[in-house]
Amino acid sequence: MNKYLVHRILYSCISMFGLIVLVFFVSRLTGNPVDLYLPVDTPPEMREAFSQMHGFNDSIMVQFERFIVDLAHLNFGESLRQQRPALTIVMEAFPTTLILSSVAMVFVLAISIVAGSLAARHPNGVFDRIVSLIALASASIPNFWLAIVSIMIFSVGLRWLPTSGTGSLVHWILPVFILVVRPCGIVAQVVRSAMIDALSSAYVKTARAKGVRKRVIIFVHALRNALLPVMTVAGDQAAGMINGAVIVEMIFGFPGIGKLMIDAISNREFVVVQAAVIVVALAIFIMNFLIDLVYVALDPRIRVN
Repeated sequence: MNKYLVHRILYSCISMFGLIVLVFFVSRLTGNPVDLYLPVDTPPEMREAFSQMHGFNDSIMVQFERFIVDLAHLNFGESLRQQRPALTIVMEAFPTTLILSSVAMVFVLAISIVAGSLAARHPNGVFDRIVSLIALASASIPNFWLAIVSIMIFSVGLRWLPTSGTGSLVHWILPVFILVVRPCGIVAQVVRSAMIDALSSAYVKTARAKGVRKRVIIFVHALRNALLPVMTVAGDQAAGMINGAVIVEMIFGFPGIGKLMIDAISNREFVVVQAAVIVVALAIFIMNFLIDLVYVALDPRIRVN
């Protein structure tokens, strides 16, 4: 394995540890779970027994040490509310978020690569101006605002689409659309810029002189060399899409990991919050590593000396 990938793995491990430390201490800022799970008039001795049973009386450093030891054994703790392992709860919700983000990312790549590549054929032409305008507008729209407006138009006004749920494919249309719009505008602009540079290069001019078809030049010769900057931005957008799913899942009532995290924070389920954040972070790090592998495949010259 080359040095580039080794360094990337090392940086990911350091980032993961920093995130674990951060999520442990920040989650405790939401308050004492005893105040949430026991009535206000609970006798002090019962509150003390409850705190002692769950380790809330221990100092924060003792709790952190216990958390790290348990984490080393892949033990994320047990939910107070559901009386089930936190990791099990998270893994039940994660596939919904993963499917939602993956489907949205497929649409983002397909639309942005085609639109950006075709726009780069004639820079400053009519189609290029239209694509650039739409891409700029979509990249500037916040997810939560677009989600609310879409519900008002397509669900409340026209009654074409449901407002929440996951019962059928129709329920997925609005959430996927919301997640696609902003990343699509950002990636399309990068594709356009990278393709303009690639299409003006010497090897493309040589291919044109040989009579190679325009579509082959654009989508075979130029696109491969333009993919490196595109993959960088697409990877960032894919990671951000999982984070953006938190808002979308809350608005549309999707039973994914985003909604689970919000509910866990409200209920002061520290172990569920920690498990959810770590699972999401691990998924993002794995995805970034796969993107690094694509980097090396596209350009073997990438090395870290």
